[in-house]
Amino acid sequence: MEYRYLLLEVADKVATVTIHRPDKGNALAPDVLEEVTAMFTALGERQDVNVIVFTGGEKYFSAGFDLNEIRKLEKVSNEAYTALFHRAFRTILFCPQPVIAAVGGAAIAGGFDLTMMCDIRYASTRAKFGQREIVLSLTPIMDPLWRIIGLGRAKEVALTGRIYGAEEAERMGYVSKVFPEGELLTSVAAIARDMAAYDRMCLAETKRLSNQVLNQDLDGAMRVQEWLFRTYIGSEDNHQRIDALQAQLAAARKK
Repeated sequence: MEYRYLLLEVADKVATVTIHRPDKGNALAPDVLEEVTAMFTALGERQDVNVIVFTGGEKYFSAGFDLNEIRKLEKVSNEAYTALFHRAFRTILFCPQPVIAAVGGAAIAGGFDLTMMCDIRYASTRAKFGQREIVLSLTPIMDPLWRIIGLGRAKEVALTGRIYGAEEAERMGYVSKVFPEGELLTSVAAIARDMAAYDRMCLAETKRLSNQVLNQDLDGAMRVQEWLFRTYIGSEDNHQRIDALQAQLAAARKK
């Protein structure tokens, strides 16, 4: 597929996907969402990609829905448009590899929802977050938001429609870390490279496990985790990584 609104760079087993519609604040027109769906579907099948960074650059993430497109819709014919949004959301949420959102600017409404579908969120000090659907008489996405920040806080975000700065988003647990303006992408790239050096399948299984255990009772979750751990411990890769870590620690002690 030829992409007009997404940029892709792959290096060191990290794929960096950048929304590139700067004249519209990276607003999510249907063509952008089609590209997001196609991009993440294709990346999910690539064996040379262990981790994905999803960003809009240092200045933007996404201003959200393209309101001019929504204004054209009629309630009786909105099904295809709604399905398009949710296909894009699901390709990120259920992408096999871990997906890191690097949020350099406003992530509002649909843009906020895109960050919600990622596994980890990092932000710059200029980032802003807001689930603004309620302001437009639209119902917001509550799940997986409540799983990330808790039900009470998710209700506040959804029902007030207010915009949060990066530091407040970090305090509520939505953002893992805030970086100085201009340092976001290099900082997140370093984190992603470290993650991508781990076993690809182990990363994917850990992501899948984190989603699976939410819907199980504690006993069932413990049994699944025991079984999954057993499929990795004692493997050749496990032994090699133990040897490498012990060698690294031994070298550090000699300094």
